[in-house]
Amino acid sequence: MSYIDNEILERLIGTMVEGFARIEKKLDQMNRLKECMNGDRLLDNVDLAELLGVSQRTLARYRKEGKIRYYSMEENGKSFYLASEIQKFLLERGNRMNEPMRK
Repeated sequence: MSYIDNEILERLIGTMVEGFARIEKKLDQMNRLKECMNGDRLLDNVDLAELLGVSQRTLARYRKEGKIRYYSMEENGKSFYLASEIQKFLLERGNRMNEPMRK
């Protein structure tokens, strides 16, 4: 039977505790973000492209054409979307697609 040195065990436990603390801090940040957005979810390009089944290039075209509302971070230029606004976009788009064509 092999034994773990107490010093190694203490370092291992310390590393695990630090990892759990980082996870807890990240979860707290996410909960505060959700609260400040009135419970709405924030999506990035990857999330939204996957949700809609389109490419990120298509999202860029939607942004350029003003089809979807987005928020951009000045520091890195990353785009974000509110889930409620995307839901509204999809409902409006669905209603237009179901309207009869005019001659």
